[in-house]
Amino acid sequence: MVIMTVSEGARPTAPSQGPFSFVEAEHEVLAFWEREKIFEESLAQTQGGAPYIFYDGPPFATGLPHHGHLVASTIKDIIPRYFTMKGRYVSRRFGWDCHGLPVEHEIDKQLGLSAQDAVEQLGVKGYNDACRGIVQRYTQEWRSTITRLGRWVDFDHDYKTMDPWFMESVWWVVKQLFDKGLIYQGQKIVPVSTALGTGLSNFEANLNYKEVQDPAVTVLLKLCDEEAHLAIWTTTPWTLPSNLAVCVNPELTYAKVRDHERGLTFYLAEGRVAAYGARHSLEVLETVSGAALAGRRYEPAFSYFEDQRAGGAFTVITGDYVTADDGTGLVHQAPAFGEDDYNAFRAAGLDAFAMPVGLDGRFDEQVPDFAGLHVKDADKEIIRTLKDRGLLYEQDVIVHSYPFCYRSETPLIYRAVPSWYVKVEQLKDRLLAANRQVRWVPDHIQEGRFGKWLEGARDWAISRNRVWGTPLPLWVNDESGAVHCMGSRDELAELTGTRVEDLHREFVDDLTFERPGEAGVYRRVPEVLDCWFESGSMPYAQLHYPFENEALFQEGFPAEFIAEGLDQTRGWFYTLTVLGVALFDRPAFQNVIVNGLVLAEDGTKMSKSKRNFTPPDDLMERYGADALRLYLINSGLVRAEEQRFADTGVRELTRRALLPWYNAFNFFHTYAEIDGFSPGAGLSEPAAVLDRWILSRLQTLKTTVSEEMEGYRLYNVVPRLFEFIEELTNVYIRYNRERFWTEGPSDDKHAAFSTLYRALLELSQTMAPFAPFLSESLYQRLRALGAGDELPRSVHLCTYPEAAPARMDPRLEVAVDRMQQVILLGRQKREDARLGLRQPLAELTVIHRDAALLDDIRALEVELARELNVKRVAYSTDEAAFIRLYAKANFKQLGKRLGKEMKRYAAAIAALGPEALEAYVESGSLEVDGERFSEGDVDVFREPQPNTEAVSNRYITIDLKTELTPELRQEGLAREVVNRIQRARKDADFHVSDRIAVHYAGAPELEAALATYADYIAGETLAVVLERSEALAGEVLEANVDGAALRFTLVRQNV
Repeated sequence: MVIMTVSEGARPTAPSQGPFSFVEAEHEVLAFWEREKIFEESLAQTQGGAPYIFYDGPPFATGLPHHGHLVASTIKDIIPRYFTMKGRYVSRRFGWDCHGLPVEHEIDKQLGLSAQDAVEQLGVKGYNDACRGIVQRYTQEWRSTITRLGRWVDFDHDYKTMDPWFMESVWWVVKQLFDKGLIYQGQKIVPVSTALGTGLSNFEANLNYKEVQDPAVTVLLKLCDEEAHLAIWTTTPWTLPSNLAVCVNPELTYAKVRDHERGLTFYLAEGRVAAYGARHSLEVLETVSGAALAGRRYEPAFSYFEDQRAGGAFTVITGDYVTADDGTGLVHQAPAFGEDDYNAFRAAGLDAFAMPVGLDGRFDEQVPDFAGLHVKDADKEIIRTLKDRGLLYEQDVIVHSYPFCYRSETPLIYRAVPSWYVKVEQLKDRLLAANRQVRWVPDHIQEGRFGKWLEGARDWAISRNRVWGTPLPLWVNDESGAVHCMGSRDELAELTGTRVEDLHREFVDDLTFERPGEAGVYRRVPEVLDCWFESGSMPYAQLHYPFENEALFQEGFPAEFIAEGLDQTRGWFYTLTVLGVALFDRPAFQNVIVNGLVLAEDGTKMSKSKRNFTPPDDLMERYGADALRLYLINSGLVRAEEQRFADTGVRELTRRALLPWYNAFNFFHTYAEIDGFSPGAGLSEPAAVLDRWILSRLQTLKTTVSEEMEGYRLYNVVPRLFEFIEELTNVYIRYNRERFWTEGPSDDKHAAFSTLYRALLELSQTMAPFAPFLSESLYQRLRALGAGDELPRSVHLCTYPEAAPARMDPRLEVAVDRMQQVILLGRQKREDARLGLRQPLAELTVIHRDAALLDDIRALEVELARELNVKRVAYSTDEAAFIRLYAKANFKQLGKRLGKEMKRYAAAIAALGPEALEAYVESGSLEVDGERFSEGDVDVFREPQPNTEAVSNRYITIDLKTELTPELRQEGLAREVVNRIQRARKDADFHVSDRIAVHYAGAPELEAALATYADYIAGETLAVVLERSEALAGEVLEANVDGAALRFTLVRQNV
C-alpha cells in the first residue's frame, strides 16, 4: 500500500489560479503604502503617545548598502513598528555620516594624490568642495534598498553630519568637555594610517586585523664597557634607526653566553638560552640580574641620533612589561613608535627623542640612507645594512595578527602624534556604572566584550590631521598658549566679528580674535574632529540641541533603543557611552541589540571583487523582502553570532513560514467565498475543542511576543511565530477541514470560519513588524471580506494584539500537545508495520499515569481517531502493563567522576522504578544515595511489554493494534479509491464545488469495496453518479490500487 496522508484524499482543492508571487505582492504593498501615506499616518495617529526614541547610527553614503546593513536595518524596523503599534510615538529619521576617512580616501583615490598633495593643489576649499561632491553619491541607492526592505524611515528630513547646525551642536559637546577639564593636548603613541596620513583611535585600529608575515631579527648591540653585546629581537626592523634604549626586566635573570662558532659574546634572558641554543652552539659564561644590567651604555646599530646621548640615549633601562616568553628578553626601545617604549623611557627620566618618520610612513632626511622609503619597504634595506655591519645575529619570519587600516587596507604603524585628547581613563568608573544600567542583547556583551573594553579604556585622541571634517573648535593664543573653546556660531561671531553660515575649515581657519589686556592673537588649531566624535554626538546634534528642541531632547534621553553590529562595541556604542557619561553621567541608551557579522557562504568576508554574495536588491526581487528579513532575524545574527549567508536559507524561509501562512489564508478565503462568509455580519464564539485550543494558543503567542519584545529578545520571538503558523496549518486546519466542507450553512461551520478568521487576522497583526508585506497583503484581503469599516485601513495602523486571558486554557494546550505526540507515535507505528494512513485500524490505546490528562485528551478523541484512522480509542493509566521503563548509568560520562564507586551507583540506577525515572525525564535531575545526577548522566530506555504493540516517548505511550480484518482491508481499499478519484479531479482542474459522475470497472476486490462504500465514496468526491460500467465511454483513466487495476471516467455534472 502506498503510504500517503488522509489529507491527500479528503476533498477537492481549489481550482488553479496560478502561483502566488510574494515579490509581486510586495510591490503592490509598497505602492499602497506610498499612495496612502501609511507611514506618515502611523506617525500622525500616535503623535499624542509617549515618545519612543531610538538612535539610528549614520552610515557613509560613499558605498552601497550590504548584508550587514540589512541586518541592522531589519532590527531597526521591527522594533519601531512594534512600539508604534503599541501606541508609542516613534520618530524615525535617517542620518548620514559625511566626514572622515572614507570620504577623503575616495577623493584621494579619485585624484590619484595623497591628501596633502591634493590640498596643496586645490586648497582647503577646493578639497572640501570635492568631498561635498561625492559625500552623497549613493543616497538614492540607499533609499531604494532600505525602502524595498520594508523599512519605514524618514529620508526627506534626514540629518547630515556636515550640516552646519549639526556641526554647531558638536562644537557645543566639545565645549562642555573642555569646560569640565576633560580635554587636553598631549603626545601619545597612536595607530597611524600611513596611506591616509592620519592617526586613528584605538577602537578604529581594532576593526581590521589580518594574519601577516613579518621579518623577525635578532640584532647585536656592542656594550661600551665590555667586549660583549646585548641581543635584541624585533619584528619591526624599520624602527631600529630610531633605537634609543634597551629595556630589561629587573626581576629576570640574564645569561652571558659565548657563541663559539661565530666568536661572539652576548647577553640574553636565561629563559631564552635553550631556544637559541637549539640553533647555535652556546656556552653560558655567567648569569646576572636584569637590575645589574640597568644603566650600562651601548653603541647603537645606527648613528643618526648620536646627538641624543646627552638626553640619556643608548642606555639599558628597566620595565616590568618585559618577559622571556619570546625574543631575547631584551627589548629594543624606539619611544616614538611604541607605547610601552614611550612609557618606559619616560619612567626612566630620559629626555632623548627621535622621530624620522612622517605621517605618510616615509623616512625623512634625518635618516639619509633610507630617506623617502616607506618604513615597510625599508625593512629589507635595513636588514641588509645590519648584515653588512656584522650586527645581524638571526633572521626569521613570523606569522602574526596585525592591524590594518579599515579604509585603505594598508598596515598601520604606531607613532607618536601630538593630539587633543578626552580624559576617558578619568571617567572609567562612571562608564562602568553607566554600562550596568543598559540592557544588552545578548547579555554577555555587557560584562564581556563591551565591559572589558571599558575596563581597558584609554584617553581618546579626538583630533585628526585632516581637512574634511568638523574643525576642532579650539583657538590658541600664539604668545601665551592659552586655549579658548568655541561652543556656538554666535560665540564665534561675537569674538571674531564674523558670522559664518558654514563651519568647515575654509570658513573658520582664518578667523582670529584678541582679548583686551591680553597679549597675543587667538588662532584656531589646524586639526579636525574624529568623525567618531560626531557620530557619538548624534543624540544631541540630530536635534540641534541645545539650540533647539530642548524639551524633546530632555524627554527622550537616554534613547530607549539602538542596534548595530558587534564591531560597534568598540566604535559607536563606545563613543555614545563616553559622551553620554561625560555630559550627563548617564548612558546614552537603555536597550541595545547587537547583531553578529554576516559572512559569505564559504565563511570568508563578503567581497564585491570576489563576487561571493548576491546583491541585496537581487535577493529581494528573487525571494521577497519578508523572506530575507525573517532569515536574518531567525539566525544567530541577533545573538551577535557570525552567520554564513546562504541564498538557499532565504528560499527555505518562504517554504517554511510564508507559504504555509499564505496557504492557511488561501484555504480560509476559498471556502469563505464559496459560503459567503462575512465577518461584518458578526462572529461566533468558539464551538469545538480545537477552536478553543487555537484561540488559546493565539493568546499564549501574544503573551510570549509581548514579554520577549519588551526584553528585545528577537531570537525568542520569531521561532514562536513560526510555531504558531505550523499549529494553525498542520493542526487546526488539518483537523477541521471537514467542518468547512460540509454542505450548507450551520452554526458549527460559522464558528469554524469565525475562529479561523480571528486567528488569521490577529496573526497578520502580530506578524506585521516582522513580515510587514505579507501581513499587509493578507490583512487587506481579510478586511475586504466585509469588516473593512471596523478595521484600520492598514495592518500597520492597528493596535498590537494583546492577550485575552479569558480565552487562555493551558490544560487544553497541554492536551493537544500530547495528542500530537500520540499522532507522531501512531504514524511511527504504522510506518514500522508498513500500513498507510488510509488503512483503518481497529483500536488505539492511549496510556499515561495521569488520569486527568487522559480525560483532557478524551475531549479530542474525534480528531485523534480521524487523524490516525482508528475505529476505537481506549485509555489506560496502567503504564507498567504496556511499557517497561529501565535505566543505565552513562559509564563514559560518569566513570571518571565516580571512580571506584561507579559499579555501586550503576546497580542503584538500574534498580530505579518507573516513577523515579519518569521524574528524572521530566526534571532532568535525579538523586541516588546522596549523589546528584543531571541530564545525560543516566540513559532511560522504554521497551514494550510482551504481547503488546506499544510505543512510547518521554511524554506519552500508545498501543496501536495493527492486525487487519477483511472488513478493515476493504474499507482501506475504498479510501484508496477516493484518493485516486480526487487526484483525477485535481488534474482535470475541477472546482471544489463541482459535482461529477463516475463510471468504473476494475478488479473484483475494488468493485466490492466500491459497492460496499458507495455512499462514503460519493460523498467524499461529490459524485452524484457512481456506477459500475462494462463499457466505459470518453477519456478513461487508469489507476493502481494496492496492485489491483481500476479504470474509471469523470464527467462534470450541472446540478
